[in-house]
Amino acid sequence: MKIAVVGPGAIGSTFAYQLARAGHDVTVVARGARLATLERDRSIVRVDGAVESRAPVKVSSALDESVPWDLVLVTVLATQVAAVLPTLAKSAAKRVVFMFNTFESIEPLRQAVGEGRFGFAFPGGVFALLVEGRVHPQIRQGTTAGDERLAELFSTAGIPTVVERDMQGWLRAHAAMVAPMMAMSTVVLARGAGATWSECARYSAAFVAGFAVVRSVGSVVRPPAVAALSRLPPVVVAAMLWLFSRTKMLRDLGRLGPSEARMLVDMMSAAAPHLAAPLRAIRP
Repeated sequence: MKIAVVGPGAIGSTFAYQLARAGHDVTVVARGARLATLERDRSIVRVDGAVESRAPVKVSSALDESVPWDLVLVTVLATQVAAVLPTLAKSAAKRVVFMFNTFESIEPLRQAVGEGRFGFAFPGGVFALLVEGRVHPQIRQGTTAGDERLAELFSTAGIPTVVERDMQGWLRAHAAMVAPMMAMSTVVLARGAGATWSECARYSAAFVAGFAVVRSVGSVVRPPAVAALSRLPPVVVAAMLWLFSRTKMLRDLGRLGPSEARMLVDMMSAAAPHLAAPLRAIRP
């Protein structure tokens, strides 16, 4: 397939690497310092421990609208997608798939690129850091896509992916679940120690409030495992957060910074201001 990856940060670079290694013709569309690094390397450079490997890619500063890409994978932040949407709408691409954290409606994206071309996926099984132009990924189960074609493409490229038809509900439930954890991770990383019980109680209250917001806007909590998690008593959630705050995984999450947690809290607060006080209380 002829694939363009728009926004090759840590996640986009991981997908570009895996897809290129799987034999696809991959072009990465970048800007700024990331563009300069990619133009120098002409590859996605992956680091696993002390081992460095490369996947050659083509590099561009802009998406060529005239190319009938088999797939354009958009991995920019939700706050950046408006800047690239006009180009995506005009593109001759056969498929445009968005991949980022959001609580907001994805219908405007579908309308912009057209029902027949639109797709959404989420890299729930991919955790990656971009350090000095090198991607350090961890790939596990958990990536989710809205249809079988995408799931097969990613899975064949080494990123295990499952299908979820209701990506809108999935995304909103995911935001409610991860926003408190992301907010807590920045505190834990800065302190160098786990969260206190009182802090975990506040994050638990935000967790409960987030799922209340999801339901208030008419979305179903997806998948079933997350729906079950959303029904746990707050004290149980607080205990789980207390334990999680003492793991390396949470400290690594904190290295991503506070901006995404702020964004998700703000989105949920805007959707249901009357329910969002506990969320606003944990905004980084």
